[in-house]
Amino acid sequence: MLKTENLIKKYGNLTVVNDISIDIHKSEIVSITGRSGAGKSTLLHLIGGLDKPDSGKVFLNGVDVLTLGARKQARFRNTQMGFVFQFHHLLPEFSAIENVAMPLWISGMSRKAAVEKSAEILSVVGLYGKLNNKPSELSGGEQQRVAIARALVNNPSVIFADEPTGNLDSGNAKSINQLFLDLREKFGQTFVIVTHNEILSSMTDRTFVMQDGKIVDEHKNIRS
Repeated sequence: MLKTENLIKKYGNLTVVNDISIDIHKSEIVSITGRSGAGKSTLLHLIGGLDKPDSGKVFLNGVDVLTLGARKQARFRNTQMGFVFQFHHLLPEFSAIENVAMPLWISGMSRKAAVEKSAEILSVVGLYGKLNNKPSELSGGEQQRVAIARALVNNPSVIFADEPTGNLDSGNAKSINQLFLDLREKFGQTFVIVTHNEILSSMTDRTFVMQDGKIVDEHKNIRS
C-alpha cells in the first residue's frame, strides 16, 4: 500500500536519509526507531509529503505522490494521510469536538455532519464525555487522544505518528500504545510510528532501525 524507492535527503554535506526503500502493507503497524539524529523524523516527513527528498519516490495506493502538483499533493495528503505529533497542536480556543471537526469543515462537509462524525470518532478513542472540553481542560493523554481522533476523522489510508507518546507519562503512554492496536482492529488502520519507546515499538508488527540515515535492521515483532 505504501512504498518508498531510494529516498535521499541532504542538508548541505550531511545525508540525513540515505537511499531508503521500504514497503508497508495495509493494516500494518510499523515502527521506526534509532538514536536521536538517525533520520527517523526526516524519513517520516518525506513519506508523509511534509518535506521533499533530493531524490527518490513515494507511492501510496499506487499514486506517485511526489509527482503531484502542490495543490493536488496537499489535497491528497489531507484526504489520504493523518498526522500525530509529540505535541498535539490542538487549537486552544476550540473544544475537543471542534478540533476534530476542523479537517472536515476545511474539506467542505456541513457543520452538522462534521460534528456527528467527530463525536463518533471521539467516542471510539474514549472521550465521548468530554466533547465540549477545551484542551486546557484535558489531561495530556486526553489531548493526544483528541489529536489521534483528528488524524482519523477523514478515514486516511495511513496515519504517521512522530513520537506520539514522547510527552506522556508511562501510564498514558501505555494507553495510547493500546489505542493504536485497537484502532487497527476496529478500522484496519495503517500506522507508521517514529518512537524511542521500546514498549511501543515491540507492540508493532515490524520495526525498522535507523542509524546515520540508513535502515540498518528490520525485524518482525512477536506479541503474546
